[in-house]
Amino acid sequence: MKKRTAQKAKNRHFPVVTSRGEDGFYIVQCPTLPGCATQGKTLDEALKNIREAIELCLEERESRMIADEFGTEEVSLHTVTV
Repeated sequence: MKKRTAQKAKNRHFPVVTSRGEDGFYIVQCPTLPGCATQGKTLDEALKNIREAIELCLEERESRMIADEFGTEEVSLHTVTV
């Protein structure tokens, strides 16, 4: 059952927001899954970690029978300096 959930997660697209903390670590959050966040020393590590975190969040949601779909194809975040 876990394998099936992981496969499902790989076929869905989730927007993630990245930022870099004062300590140099990258922080990544998935806004469509409240509480789903992680970090990594490099951006690649942080993105790998958020994939795992999303899979775990989806497993948790499935076990609670809380399913919702996110249909946005693309989300982007931009920073503007004023």
